[in-house]
Amino acid sequence: MNREEIFEELNTVFRDVFGDDDIVVTDETTSSDIDGWDSLMHITLISEVESHFDIRFQMKDVIGMKNVGEMVDIIEENA
Repeated sequence: MNREEIFEELNTVFRDVFGDDDIVVTDETTSSDIDGWDSLMHITLISEVESHFDIRFQMKDVIGMKNVGEMVDIIEENA
């Protein structure tokens, strides 16, 4: 799976989690870019991403993620 395919699928997950069909995530997208992305929604998002891609994030990775691009890097490494 390449980055473009991962982003396409991530957009679907983000739209479902946040209930917003207009969300389009990029490498630079952060929690401050999406309404409602607080610490509780972050847990839900991580869980949904793990389920969708059939992966498990390491706690250090979850804590260290600065943007969606870093999330995609981890997905790419583990998918």
